[in-house]
Amino acid sequence: MEMRSDGNSEAEGVALMERLSDHQSRSIFSNFDSRLQILDDVFSEISYSFDLIRKYWGAKELVMMAFCVSGFILGTWDIGIGEISSGGDYDRWGIMGDESGFLHMKDLALIVSLLSLICWFSFVVMLWNSYPIMRENMLYLLIGMGFILFGFIRAHAENPDFPTGAGLSSWTWVIIANLIMLFLSTFVVRRAVVETRDIHVQRKHAHPDPRVVDRAWKDHSLFAWSIAIAIWIIFLNISFWSSTHSIAPSPGDLDFSFSLVLIHVLTGIIATFLLLTIVWFPEFMLGATEVRIQSSRAREVSGEGCRGKGIVGSDCKECDSKIPTRLVCVNCGSNTPVGGHFGRVEAW
Repeated sequence: MEMRSDGNSEAEGVALMERLSDHQSRSIFSNFDSRLQILDDVFSEISYSFDLIRKYWGAKELVMMAFCVSGFILGTWDIGIGEISSGGDYDRWGIMGDESGFLHMKDLALIVSLLSLICWFSFVVMLWNSYPIMRENMLYLLIGMGFILFGFIRAHAENPDFPTGAGLSSWTWVIIANLIMLFLSTFVVRRAVVETRDIHVQRKHAHPDPRVVDRAWKDHSLFAWSIAIAIWIIFLNISFWSSTHSIAPSPGDLDFSFSLVLIHVLTGIIATFLLLTIVWFPEFMLGATEVRIQSSRAREVSGEGCRGKGIVGSDCKECDSKIPTRLVCVNCGSNTPVGGHFGRVEAW
């Protein structure tokens, strides 16, 4: 982990920073059964991630979370207005044109809606500018969020009580939207981050001692980060379902529930915190040494592979990366010295 999230070099801080391999791990589950050691490792990595957040998140991240909270509250505020709880005028819809429903809202409702949009726009802009090597992957995650929201809107348009009494057609929209999200988050974003991490460890943490290399692999673990993606998707589904479900019935049938709105806000804030963590962590881990986070295949297509030459263990003159002293087999994962792959020459 080479850079702080604000983009400034923190060589001294990183040198003194506690590594994951040094983080205290409690044997809570393994005391009952040694096969549960993986649970102790997961909770240790999650605890370590929260320690990093407390130490390295600053004013920038707090401002982004403030925009997120403000966006949710302003977008759902209805006390003293009654625009949402009344169901509005369902004969008017859309956001463009003189007859659009958005422009025929009550004045105070229109004001808080515009302020909510400004907050969300500011949050996305700050996210985009703060983590440059994750921009492409952040865009994929935002697209996936849009698909899930659209899926719940279409499902409730066919059945306002979704999932109660929902047929296959209503479920299809939600299932397809989540499959698209799983593809974008797992097979695109996660794969790009994991493969970039692999290249980073092999290039930047090469060492003749395999124990040092093994420690570097553990320090750059993405297990808790991957779990955060799964939890993020779950909270997204809960937040988007509760928001669409609270306003889906027509005005005559609408029984507005503030508890659903509260669920939407709370789960949405948690989901946004997880999104910020998902985008921030790879930037924090790799930001000083990588230009872009891409899968190996994408690197081959874009021609980013370095073909420089040099002595093993030295810095490449073309890309400034350290030339590895050890090779990792892509098939079996064995880690061996580069010299072991060449025959020995008799010395005369």
